[in-house]
Amino acid sequence: MSHSIIRKSSWMMAGLLVSLLCSTGIASAQSLQVKQWAASCSACHGTDGYSEGGMASLAGQKKADLIEKMNDYKSGKRVASIMHQLSKGYSAEQIEQIAEYFASLPHEKPVATKTK
Repeated sequence: MSHSIIRKSSWMMAGLLVSLLCSTGIASAQSLQVKQWAASCSACHGTDGYSEGGMASLAGQKKADLIEKMNDYKSGKRVASIMHQLSKGYSAEQIEQIAEYFASLPHEKPVATKTK
């Protein structure tokens, strides 16, 4: 009887491990997708949202502020040369994920360290 319980527990643990690995893969793929969407912002707002001047940096801004600005561009409430057109290409969920990505970055661009 105890061997049966051990086998069932082993199978349950194996199933849990497979589930965790699959969800990690899905999360990783989603993360890559969000980074790809965010990369489209780099032409104007700099790599990873760190502007080199001209346009505002997106990195480190509050998620709610970024969402509000994108929705304002999308609705036409906020006018710009190109953002009102680009914003229409994203769903509300995509805008939220992109905003979350930029908000998760430090406000100041990390200084690269030299490796030997």
